[in-house]
Amino acid sequence: MRKASAIEKETQQIDTVQDLTGVFESIASTQVAKSKNRVELAKEFFQILWQKYISLRIDPRSRITYRDHDTNGRKVFVIISAEAGLSGDIDQRLIESMLQAYNPTDTDLIVLGSHGANQLDSRGIKYIRYFKVPESNNYVDVTPVIEAIAPYSSIKVFYEEYISLGVQGIKSIDLISTIQTMSKETDADENIITAADTIFEPSLEEIADQMELTMMTLAFSQAILESNLAQNASRFNAMAAAKKRAVELLRFYNLEFHRAKRYEGDRRLREVMISIKRKKKAKQRR
Repeated sequence: MRKASAIEKETQQIDTVQDLTGVFESIASTQVAKSKNRVELAKEFFQILWQKYISLRIDPRSRITYRDHDTNGRKVFVIISAEAGLSGDIDQRLIESMLQAYNPTDTDLIVLGSHGANQLDSRGIKYIRYFKVPESNNYVDVTPVIEAIAPYSSIKVFYEEYISLGVQGIKSIDLISTIQTMSKETDADENIITAADTIFEPSLEEIADQMELTMMTLAFSQAILESNLAQNASRFNAMAAAKKRAVELLRFYNLEFHRAKRYEGDRRLREVMISIKRKKKAKQRR
């Protein structure tokens, strides 16, 4: 049996781990609440902008999804992962889901987040661009990423989806068609903007171009926010599980510590008793 002093030292280390996981769990819980609020605000703003866009009476199918004239003919998969670990296995599941649809002969990879990049590197899978996940505390600037994906005929985004605090899934969307399908969810029969009652400066086409770029940016930013929400929820679950495991280990080590203390006490008692007996025998021999 191990010494009680060694068990006590390990118990102190586990107790430190329990405290740390408790802190990380609390931080992740706070971040989940903040992320949920940012996701809802982003959705509301997108709907307002979409209302204005379709009120221009421009057919999204003839604009947003028609890109063959200005693309390189290749597809691109954009992977939104975490910047660090401590979020369970969700990034690993993200990469595995992406690989099921990935064909390197006609598809390039762009990855956001160092954790996802490390996952790809460990599998020997090459990506053409890497970006840090944009900070999402205030404004998510995705301009560099939008510029990188603009030349592609098909843009598919893979990211982590928040389903509930205890459940996070993997989601993939076609960025262009996702924007186009919003037209089915929004009614713009009221407040129609027409050239008859509105002066467009610059031209209507230029205004639509800018709005489409803004909507693509918003849609991609929303994917980042949802991914961040899922990662925080996954991190919360991972820390909660780690804390639970630490508590279980502490109970086990405390029991082992007390058993070791009793064993050492019994052993010392036996040694004392043996010593006394030996002394008695020695006196009797004299």
